[in-house]
Amino acid sequence: MNLFTDIRALVIVSLEAMTSEGLLPEGLDFRNVAVEPPRDAAHGDMATNAAMVLAKPAKMKPRDIADALAQKLVADDRVELAEVAGPGFLNLRLSSALWRGVVIETLNKGTAFGRSAMGQGTKVNVEYVSANPTGPLHVGHTRGAVFGDALAGLLDYAGYDVTREYYINDGGAQVDVLARSVYLRYLEAHGQEVAFPDGTYPGDYLIDVGQALKKKVGDAYVGKAEDVWLQDIREFATEAMMDLIRADLKALNVTMDVFYSEKSLYGTGRIEAAIGELDAKGLIYEGTLEPPKGKLPEDWEAREQTLFKSTDHGDDVDRPVKKSDGSWTYFAPDIAYHYDKVDRGFDHLIDVFGADHGGYVKRMKAAVSALSDGKVSIDIKLCQLVKLFKNGEPFKMSKRAGTFVTLRDVVEQVGPDVTRFVMLTRKNDAPLDFDFSKVLEQSKDNPVFYVQYAHARVNSILRKAAEAGVAVDDASLVGADLQLLSHEAELGVAKKLAEWPRLVEIAARTNEPHRVAFYLYELASDFHSLYHLGKNTPELRALQESDATTSQAKIALARAVAVVISAGLGILGVTPVEEMR
Repeated sequence: MNLFTDIRALVIVSLEAMTSEGLLPEGLDFRNVAVEPPRDAAHGDMATNAAMVLAKPAKMKPRDIADALAQKLVADDRVELAEVAGPGFLNLRLSSALWRGVVIETLNKGTAFGRSAMGQGTKVNVEYVSANPTGPLHVGHTRGAVFGDALAGLLDYAGYDVTREYYINDGGAQVDVLARSVYLRYLEAHGQEVAFPDGTYPGDYLIDVGQALKKKVGDAYVGKAEDVWLQDIREFATEAMMDLIRADLKALNVTMDVFYSEKSLYGTGRIEAAIGELDAKGLIYEGTLEPPKGKLPEDWEAREQTLFKSTDHGDDVDRPVKKSDGSWTYFAPDIAYHYDKVDRGFDHLIDVFGADHGGYVKRMKAAVSALSDGKVSIDIKLCQLVKLFKNGEPFKMSKRAGTFVTLRDVVEQVGPDVTRFVMLTRKNDAPLDFDFSKVLEQSKDNPVFYVQYAHARVNSILRKAAEAGVAVDDASLVGADLQLLSHEAELGVAKKLAEWPRLVEIAARTNEPHRVAFYLYELASDFHSLYHLGKNTPELRALQESDATTSQAKIALARAVAVVISAGLGILGVTPVEEMR
């Protein structure tokens, strides 16, 4: 049930009737006709731009179209009033019965209320986190993990067929550095004094890995040359780090469908196949790039390289795929990886990158466009930095990783639910301040608490009503006399519930799960306001003494609020709180 879709359909039917009656010319395109909440709620419940978008092609005055459309709309029982505003916007005030119907629909469908078939089973791959397997996840990865996971949940709720994927960057030189760092911890486990040269990983998290390696191989690698142990320790260390990363993700309630190894692309012909595909399309050539703009690096010199003609697909410059020494660039396996995604039949790809990967956006879009002949789309979302505070001051936590604050440090301080919700209180491309004091504060200024408290408050109402002998199961509440919901504040909450299905589709269409968090805060705020009004206006209290009929109607509204909050938190991967402690 999406009232905005229903009323838009009514507007379109009315416009078609006006066309049949000669009030509008034939052949008008109604696709840009929208029905939305008005900018000012005082103007009505919904507004349509129909007259504004049709005036020019119809060669008519907007107000003339709006006046005629208004007459058509008020003939429908759902529309109580249609007023022309400004140059031709049409503000609509809808029947109270519609808003009460939203409450019934919510209780009937439960957390499926708001689910959409918009995605129509479109296959979407959401790749997120994808950190180098060289250590535990840090606070920056946390934001990408939460954003990607919430986005996947949102798309699933909107009817897409979603695959959650982690790309293991285990094919580069950084994994050799990891192996050397583990070897030092391995020697340390054998009682040797070791020093960590610049560029190695000195974090304490590798102590256990070194000891585990000792347990596995004994002293077999002690004093041996690097070529003896490098490959074995590389594989051992990578698996140990991925176990650590999986545990970090589990602590944040993130579960991946696929872990895809970069290493699997090497020596298997997959990179060659992807570049060959581009070559067959005339997009690979030998050439020399222009020097970088600005001050030239001292070691820069023009070299002939194998280049991808990415400018044919919207990039600023062509990109190297093979170095002058014949080895692949970092971009080549990324092309092969995305070629594999295309080959697996995904219709749409979403990559969640850190803010420092902004330069990769155009080249990846060009590669996917070229590999799929424009049939597969890709959206790359950049997650900005997270700054940690406590009581408004920069907060430096103990760093078990040696150089950075880990995901586990954050989760152990505030829990996964708080971590996830707070990470979604800003749009992904905006910087985020994470204040450990604020996120645990029990106040309206803390959105996590405010939303969870609304859900817990509803459950408290249900418990008290049940103790008073009022039937509060959903089946009983659906049959309540909702005509008893007549106060403006009560209908205001129902109107906010009605926005939920529309919000889900907008958030999914724009790949913006933060919209769900914002909506939940607004819904909680409306509910809390109604609850507090009951302190001075007894007839608004959810539980009416000796009046089970009225109580059920008011509790039905409260229960509908809890249902939508539960659905929204489910999308965000946050567990609703049943009782505040």
